[in-house]
Amino acid sequence: MNENDTLVEQFGECTFPNPAGYDYWTDEKSVVLFQTIFSGQEDALKTVQNNPVFFEQAGPKEKIYFAPGEVTAAIVTCGGLCPGINDVIRALVMELHYRYKVPRILGFPFGYEGMVKKSGHRPVELTPDKVAHIMNFGGSILGSSRGNQSTTDMVDTLCLYGVKMLFCIGGDGTLRGAQAIQDEVKKRKEDIAVVGIPKTIDNDINYVQKTFGFSTAFSKAVEAVNCAHEEAKGAPNGIGLVKIMGRHSGFIAVNAALASKNVNFVLIPESDFDLEGKGGFLEILKERIKRRGHSVIIVAEGAGQKYFEDKGEKDLSGNKKLADIGLFMKDKITESFKKDNIPLNLKYIDPSYIIRSVPANAEDSVFCGFLAQNAVHAAFAGKTGCVVGIWNNVFTVMPISLAIAERKVLRPEKSTLWRALLASTGQPNSMKATQ
Repeated sequence: MNENDTLVEQFGECTFPNPAGYDYWTDEKSVVLFQTIFSGQEDALKTVQNNPVFFEQAGPKEKIYFAPGEVTAAIVTCGGLCPGINDVIRALVMELHYRYKVPRILGFPFGYEGMVKKSGHRPVELTPDKVAHIMNFGGSILGSSRGNQSTTDMVDTLCLYGVKMLFCIGGDGTLRGAQAIQDEVKKRKEDIAVVGIPKTIDNDINYVQKTFGFSTAFSKAVEAVNCAHEEAKGAPNGIGLVKIMGRHSGFIAVNAALASKNVNFVLIPESDFDLEGKGGFLEILKERIKRRGHSVIIVAEGAGQKYFEDKGEKDLSGNKKLADIGLFMKDKITESFKKDNIPLNLKYIDPSYIIRSVPANAEDSVFCGFLAQNAVHAAFAGKTGCVVGIWNNVFTVMPISLAIAERKVLRPEKSTLWRALLASTGQPNSMKATQ
């Protein structure tokens, strides 16, 4: 990555005074250093002086690009559900209405599908009264959907309703859609700010320290894990097996294990493992059962996909359809113990849809508010084709293209998080068979 990769597109000069009425403003040139760890002072000085990469700091600017009284803003939520979506919607509406005095805020129902005329959906007007208490509920008051829609039709709809800023709440697929909308808007030379607010409980958006809903998700997952522990220790040779969301990354699985402190094995997409053979998972699991009499296992949904035939199937969002590793592991463990005549009491728990459908916890709710407010600040400052996030505990704005360039994954070979996980569970550094 170089310094040009982090440059956010700007419509033009900001000339209107910001009506938000804050006591202080974020300087237009304020930046956040990308790299924070160096091999020494000399390396730090050399990097900063010769080849620094910065993110733009998010926040309200004293001068803004759009005249607030002429703005129609719109919000769309796409993809799978996630704790905190309603908190983001609420905070967007409150900031737009009360601080920036925006006269009209629209919500497109059922994701990008609601932005296409042929779908038959129509936008709903969002007011403070309508959104005042929605943070108490999970899901999205606007609904959601998956799948690609015609970009030209969506931009036609934005122009039809006179939308000047569109806030897209969603994950990788949603942000790709937002980028396509931005490209079409740019081609038409329209002044429509497109700002993404990254939403994924998997916490796998590139160059975003954490996404909203993640804290709630792994906190809720801990409840299932602790129940699995009670089941496991309450029976001879008891095993509690919990499947947790995480298509490409194991962040929820690892954090749930660290928070629970009752987990003995965590299987994630980023760390390959073998089932059979010396040093393989099943052998190590049996040793644990013989020694301790019970075990708790977390498996992320994207783990162990090498054991299934790749049929090339994709869901409506274009994501590869995954085989069910949870049920596969349940069957394999049962078969292996039966083969060796080892008694077994296995309980399998899949709390996936419970985890993603609950309201945000207090920490996530606060975080959602910050993200939404900074998205509004970015749009009014004339920023477009961008994503708001957090990096090194500072809220940032970066291009959508950078956020979707690749997925963020946990890297076991250099991750302090994985190192802490190994210390907590006691599982081996590797569960690859040696023969």
